[in-house]
Amino acid sequence: MANALCGNGCVAVPCGDLGAAAALAESVPMGGAYRAKSSFSAGRVALAGKPQPRSLHVAAAGQMNGNLTIGKAMRWWEKGTQPNMREVESAQDLADSLRNAGDKLVVVDFFSPGCGGCRALHPKIAQFAERNPDVLFLQLNYEQHKSMCYSLHVHVLPFFRFYRGAQGRVSSFSCTNATIKKFKDALAKHSPDRCSLGPARGLEESELLALAANRDLQFTYSEKPTLVPIAEAIKMEAAAIGGPWLPLPPSSTQFFTQGSDNALIPSGR
Repeated sequence: MANALCGNGCVAVPCGDLGAAAALAESVPMGGAYRAKSSFSAGRVALAGKPQPRSLHVAAAGQMNGNLTIGKAMRWWEKGTQPNMREVESAQDLADSLRNAGDKLVVVDFFSPGCGGCRALHPKIAQFAERNPDVLFLQLNYEQHKSMCYSLHVHVLPFFRFYRGAQGRVSSFSCTNATIKKFKDALAKHSPDRCSLGPARGLEESELLALAANRDLQFTYSEKPTLVPIAEAIKMEAAAIGGPWLPLPPSSTQFFTQGSDNALIPSGR
């Protein structure tokens, strides 16, 4: 007959099967001792012994409930990352990172956790980052930042954009393991040391305006004032009512006629 557990916590076993009773009763704590009940005429059998430590009971309960604590598994885009690789947190983070990069080459890697091509390409990108410690690699998760990617006109993965100093975006393309040469060539072309005139440009003006207009993003941007040519500025100031420009006297607007005594004579004649 099979062993059974009574409602009051006692162990019921077939008549005379004291060995089974003792083995099963050890797993059922009853106060300070362990007790078991069998169906033979002697009635109740008390098994003396020390109770198990509380930590063992808690561990056993956790195993029974399936609540085992398992360390957080590393996601594939986090494997092999280098100190010069990090994940973009927001649109503001992306814009600030590019603007504060100075003359350093910045590679923005657009990926998705479910993209097989992105996953297959990641180990090689990590190797490039290791070999080029002066290049900053920014990883942008498409699934977490779909709205931002839409504003940046990124619709295919894996996708890369290269930014360098005052030049801003210098390259933009999509590639896979089969076309990794495109990435190598772009890295070799734009990574050599050079000095840019002016601050880092970062994102294009149109991209910044698109991010600012996107209501799903917490991003603010003030449009830069448009530079007006000096000749146009003079005309505008002169035409303004009450402006600082005073009308010139009539004598200053008269031109000398050719052949007069006051006419300028070209040199050499």
